[in-house]
Amino acid sequence: MSTRLQHVKKTFDGFQALKGIDLTIEDGEFVAIVGPSGCGKTTLLRLIAGFETPTEGSIYMNDELVANANNSMPPEKRNLGMVFQAFALWPHMKVKEQVAFPLKYHRFVTSSLHKNKTKRVEEMLSLVGLQDFAERMPGDLSGGQKQRVAIARALAPSPALLLMDEPLSSLDAKLRIELRNEIQTIHRKTNTSIVYVTHDQSEALAMADKIVVMNNGKIEQIGTPKEIYFTPKTEFVAKFIGKANVLNGKWRENYFFPLKDETVKWQIPDITEDMKRQSKCPIRPEQLTLSKKGNGIPGGVRNVLFQGREIHFTVDTGTNTIDVIESIHASFQVGDRVVVLPK
Repeated sequence: MSTRLQHVKKTFDGFQALKGIDLTIEDGEFVAIVGPSGCGKTTLLRLIAGFETPTEGSIYMNDELVANANNSMPPEKRNLGMVFQAFALWPHMKVKEQVAFPLKYHRFVTSSLHKNKTKRVEEMLSLVGLQDFAERMPGDLSGGQKQRVAIARALAPSPALLLMDEPLSSLDAKLRIELRNEIQTIHRKTNTSIVYVTHDQSEALAMADKIVVMNNGKIEQIGTPKEIYFTPKTEFVAKFIGKANVLNGKWRENYFFPLKDETVKWQIPDITEDMKRQSKCPIRPEQLTLSKKGNGIPGGVRNVLFQGREIHFTVDTGTNTIDVIESIHASFQVGDRVVVLPK
């Protein structure tokens, strides 16, 4: 199912949470909405779900109007599933009963699924790797297992759109990675459209077909993970996704001059015209290297962080700091004088 939002605004008691959102989610697409706390991403998800009504603008599903300022189709009529951060499992139901629940009451369940509820429950539990946990109660499950049950329950009625509101944020790091991989696998197997809200930019980069970066109620940029990471259109996107260095200087075509005296000249490809007009150069720490000499920005090593497979350096240039990621073979120490160069 395709979903389209046209100039959607949402105001709460005079506070404008969303400031004119235009967004299309294609059928079968995995879209991650990412941004800091308070940026409006959960409000956007709740509008798509039907839990909130837009103050202005329109929402369409398969070209059918489902919401505007005057009318809003209720969630149960939108053929969608939802996975919450807090699992939302009924404490008195077994795992198999949790998954079977929407098959009994979901408006869009086909007659075939309704007649074969037991088989469908088995399929969904197998899909999330819980085929041996059907008789368990929620209190007997780990956090990761509970979230798998929630995902199986949301997918059981075969919704056209699956909404996920920070589903991994309450899990530990190892479980997050495991479930992140499982959600990707589930998406490939089911081809269900997914809208995935997260504040974790690494999750968005790893999982999504398309990323929507939000800030202060507006969309900063929409693009593929590679487009968002390598060609950010704004300073906010550059710093929020991957924490790029944003250097000030002058541009002449594809040449960047990071120093006022223009003695240093770098050829940097694939920088957006928006960033060039602002006289800024976003460059990732892994795109830089350190040397004792060369045509670079001089500075001193202020901090060194060993990260196993790589070493993170912070270089103080006198006017700002620059982060550089080097291989474990780099031997610079705190206090060393260096120059920062593009690789």
